[in-house]
Amino acid sequence: MRKEWIQNSRRTWFKRIQKFGLLALGAWFSPLTAFAKPEDASKAIQEITGGKPVLDGKVKLVIPPLVENGNLVVLKVSVESPMTANDYVKAIHVIAEGNPLPNIFTVYLSPRSGTANITTRVRLADSQIVRAIAQMSNGSFYQGQAETLVTLSACTELV
Repeated sequence: MRKEWIQNSRRTWFKRIQKFGLLALGAWFSPLTAFAKPEDASKAIQEITGGKPVLDGKVKLVIPPLVENGNLVVLKVSVESPMTANDYVKAIHVIAEGNPLPNIFTVYLSPRSGTANITTRVRLADSQIVRAIAQMSNGSFYQGQAETLVTLSACTELV
């Protein structure tokens, strides 16, 4: 009798833990918490620039205006700069407003880089505006932006 009670209570305990765990995972990965807010992107930009103004121009960001799958989106950034010892791009920061972590990546450059051009692939969580911010050697910041529409596959199934 005692052995049955222990087995039974152990099973009950594991079932309760399993249910609680699934509830906790569901809350952790819910759509409401998965996507960032535009305020998060603004906060990331403030951290990068230290509150300095971000000027438009010099930065050209190219991404496809329509992508079927946000897992591999080709992104090209080029910055107008002579890349000399006195005037060069120190860093390029890419910010995506709709991603859970808005600061996607940062590339550090030097005058020895030759040009301020990068091409890579990024993951985008949703349709959104993507910004590229160039940090210049003189401490100024320039930005370029592009908007992309990420479509969903017709074969998705909502549970």
